[in-house]
Amino acid sequence: MGCRSIKQKILFFFAALLYCIPVQAIDTDAIQALIRRNNCNKCHAVEKDGAPYKVIAERYRGDVQAEAKLIKHITSGVVVVFPDGHEEEHKIVRTVPANDEGQVKSLVQWLLTQ
Repeated sequence: MGCRSIKQKILFFFAALLYCIPVQAIDTDAIQALIRRNNCNKCHAVEKDGAPYKVIAERYRGDVQAEAKLIKHITSGVVVVFPDGHEEEHKIVRTVPANDEGQVKSLVQWLLTQ
């Protein structure tokens, strides 16, 4: 019984350690470059009228599907409604190299922290 308790403690320690390690650090400079290349600030900004990043982050806060929803939103060209009521297709985010899921995921993770 003593061995089992020690093994459980060791497993618990490593599980706790893994939980504390960040999954992926967000490269803010790379995200800002991606935002500039795609001209995202034409419609978005951290604090700006018309879909500010902070408002988007607040809208999705606590939503377990937020990351998946936002990835779909910025990669599929869905129709968006602007504050004045007009509609447009959302620009599809282009990455270099093309279709880099890691860059898209990092962008969404950054956005959710705003």
